[in-house]
Amino acid sequence: MATFLLEVGTEELPASFIDSALEQWRSRIAASLAEQLLTPDSVELYATPRRLAVLVHGLPLRQPDREEDFKGPAAQAAFKDGKPTKAAEGFARSKKASVEALEIRQTEKGEFVFLRQAIPGRAAAEILVDLIPDWIKGLEGKRFMRWGDGDLRFPRPIRWLVTLLDNDVLPVTLINGSERCESGRTTQGHRVLHPEPIAIPTASAYLDALQTAQIEVDCDRRQAHIRAQVEAAAQAVGGYASVSATLLQEVTNLVESVSIVVGKFDPGFLELPPEVIITEMESHQRYFPVLEAQSSTDLLPYFITASNGDPAKTDIIAAGNERVIRARLSDGKFFYDADRKLPLEGYLPRLETVTFQEDLGSVRDKVNRLSQIADRLADQLQVSEGDRQAIQRAALLCKADLVTQMVGEFPELQGVMGQKYAHSSGESSAVATAIFEHYLPRGAGDQLPQSLPGQVVGLADRLDTLIGIFSLGMLPTGSSDPFALRRAANAVVNITWAANLPLNLHQLLEQVVSDGMVQSSKTTPVATLLEQLKDFFLQRIRTLLQEEHQIDYDLVNAVLGENDREYAERALRDLLDVRDRALFLQSIRRNGVLESIYETVNRASRLAAQGNLDTVQLDSQAVVNVSLFQQPSEQDFYNALVELAPQTKTAQTERDYHTLVEALAQIAPIVSGFFDGPQSVLVMDSDPAIRQNRLNLLGVLRNNARILADFGAIVKQ
Repeated sequence: MATFLLEVGTEELPASFIDSALEQWRSRIAASLAEQLLTPDSVELYATPRRLAVLVHGLPLRQPDREEDFKGPAAQAAFKDGKPTKAAEGFARSKKASVEALEIRQTEKGEFVFLRQAIPGRAAAEILVDLIPDWIKGLEGKRFMRWGDGDLRFPRPIRWLVTLLDNDVLPVTLINGSERCESGRTTQGHRVLHPEPIAIPTASAYLDALQTAQIEVDCDRRQAHIRAQVEAAAQAVGGYASVSATLLQEVTNLVESVSIVVGKFDPGFLELPPEVIITEMESHQRYFPVLEAQSSTDLLPYFITASNGDPAKTDIIAAGNERVIRARLSDGKFFYDADRKLPLEGYLPRLETVTFQEDLGSVRDKVNRLSQIADRLADQLQVSEGDRQAIQRAALLCKADLVTQMVGEFPELQGVMGQKYAHSSGESSAVATAIFEHYLPRGAGDQLPQSLPGQVVGLADRLDTLIGIFSLGMLPTGSSDPFALRRAANAVVNITWAANLPLNLHQLLEQVVSDGMVQSSKTTPVATLLEQLKDFFLQRIRTLLQEEHQIDYDLVNAVLGENDREYAERALRDLLDVRDRALFLQSIRRNGVLESIYETVNRASRLAAQGNLDTVQLDSQAVVNVSLFQQPSEQDFYNALVELAPQTKTAQTERDYHTLVEALAQIAPIVSGFFDGPQSVLVMDSDPAIRQNRLNLLGVLRNNARILADFGAIVKQ
């Protein structure tokens, strides 16, 4: 067993590429080694801004010898009158074997010629020389570049290669036009702390060698050091570090050696909203803010950076950082003071100059539309007069901050500054909060709006975007979703579920589309538009139930229906109900109750499909003729259905599906007797009237169960 090292040395890589590259290598390298029958004990991945590395331990030195069967031509083509044909001779020659080594075997498609050959294992070194260039060139990412006069593409120019199998250098050459990068054992140390190159004696000495060169190549260790030192530095100035996971990950990929620098800024800047200061520090400068208290948003006039420079020059680095942050915060204070000279409502006319979408008009047009949709939502949800006023005012002002100087400079503060400026303009707290919350959630894992006005305005905003963009025929395709329509639809569903809003999405879509609230010169026909929107929302509901709520795929099919518009429309008319039914089905699958009723209901449903009873009739007395009964089991079945009807009505009205399932469990033995007991009947009787009567019994049972789900879509576990 051997240890193998590959290090690709580059100029400073984009931080975002490093994590992606390591993930690609993690799966690709292990898979390609296994494919070559060289399964190692472990594969370790390392990276800094100037290198990507993989260290493979316990790698076999060569493939095992093996025997392999090769299939040739059909026996009839290979042999004629017992003698080999040119087809047989050509096949044997291609495998460097004699015709006598061929054998005939029977397969599913007839007799074929086969050849079994011993394949000697190749040396691992030979295989690795072939694989290494593919591992490097196979990496994918954004904004790759070419350099020199070659066609090699990588995020940054490749400057050196280290390829060691134990202590031997594997000969690998990357050719880029007139440039040649030859592999060796020499790597580069830290640019400032150890600028001299360093030779790595053996692959297993890699980590120690880089430590000597002032490089912490282990990303996890580097990140842990940064976090610990940032937190310690914050405590030293009497505060607590605000360590964003996203920023920490980025900073980890920006340094090779951890050196912490503490800077200070003028306390007068603390008059700015903390969100402005934090955004400036984190998003633009990659600084860690310092909070007064662990659970507070109030800041201290300090910041912390992870430097890749010389720790002895900390004071110089800090002074430079302080000059930069002073200039940035001065700009922020100027924008903040200038923006507040005008009330938030005063910015509305400027929205007319900002295009939302070419065919859908300006952002001001969008505000008018979403205000109308918000009114529809308020009507449907029957909100109080106070909430309605807050909704109307927040809908009017929710986009006004987009044309302020602060948001123009820091677009990520949209909504945040709207809330601040609403307060300073004398708007109510409910309106200010709704302006901020209508953008929530801003991405996966983000918080959801908590206030009713924020929820309603957020729903209206997303529905306007969805309906408008769909009306132009610009539906998402594959991975292309430039208007983030999937995220918008997910937010509509998640906000509704989280707030338990009794939203009839089916009705709302029809109202908004039919009333022409969202119009353009390229509007899709109403019927087509509605169908597309409904199908799109059903896809998102399906995805959210399966991926976020971990509902089994067949149970999701059972509540949404497979090609069953009745279930689809029911889901859109009551988003809370479809969620509750899916969660309930998952719970009774786990506790075994579903299994106890599955066979009975599913068998009845399959047979009922051969009758002509509709899927909504729940009253057995209306469709079953008791005079046609021939066995007591039919009467028992009928009596049980009569007793089941009011329980189903209760379950339907109150969404109490426990009651329905308990009733179905009680009727299960009676139905089993109808099918298989001593007094069982043949459902498909030769007499059409008796046959239809029995199918109606089964149809009524099916319809009662359909209040919960389509049992025909459920797969037996």
